[in-house]
Amino acid sequence: MANITKDMTIAQAISVDQNIIPVLLDIGMHCLGCPSAQAETLEEAAMVHGLDPEELMDRIKAQIGE
Repeated sequence: MANITKDMTIAQAISVDQNIIPVLLDIGMHCLGCPSAQAETLEEAAMVHGLDPEELMDRIKAQIGE
């Protein structure tokens, strides 16, 4: 399984493991299919939603068992 990193776009990360979708929805990223998801990194998205990028990555890793 490929690792998900904070410099991946949202779309790239979802393509690696769709099990991260509930985590993203839980923090308010409801526009997973919108154009922003194609260009915005997980790090950028976390900051836009007022979340520390490392906290988001910790949640993602816990969700996918890394």
